[in-house]
Amino acid sequence: MLQPARTKYRKAHKGRIHGAAKGATTLHFGAYGLKAMEAGRLTARQIEAARRAVTRHMKRTGRIWIRIFPDVPVSTKPAEVRMGSGKGSPEFWIARVKAGRIMFEIDGIPKDLALESLTLAGSKLPILTRIVQRMGEE
Repeated sequence: MLQPARTKYRKAHKGRIHGAAKGATTLHFGAYGLKAMEAGRLTARQIEAARRAVTRHMKRTGRIWIRIFPDVPVSTKPAEVRMGSGKGSPEFWIARVKAGRIMFEIDGIPKDLALESLTLAGSKLPILTRIVQRMGEE
């Protein structure tokens, strides 16, 4: 699963995700892409599940680019622990995704296979997504 090799700080604030994506809103590598239509937090497991769904449906032909990376640690406290005594330990990693961000791109496969693959990937994610294609790809 994806996670950073090292970070400057061990724990992070939760923060809020609002507004539209500032960059990565257009296709750069592939002919087809999966775009986020709303903001949200994607865990490394969800990203990996989407990647596996695409890769298996494409039967490992073509190429896939993952344009998001889970670099924010999420800490949790154990069950039935009293309030106080500090912040919990980091449990998993998330990627903050804003609306309009291209998350996955694929190329080198027919259009119908690409659309089916990205639909499968979108169903693995907890946010609304849309499939986009490069201009001139019909």
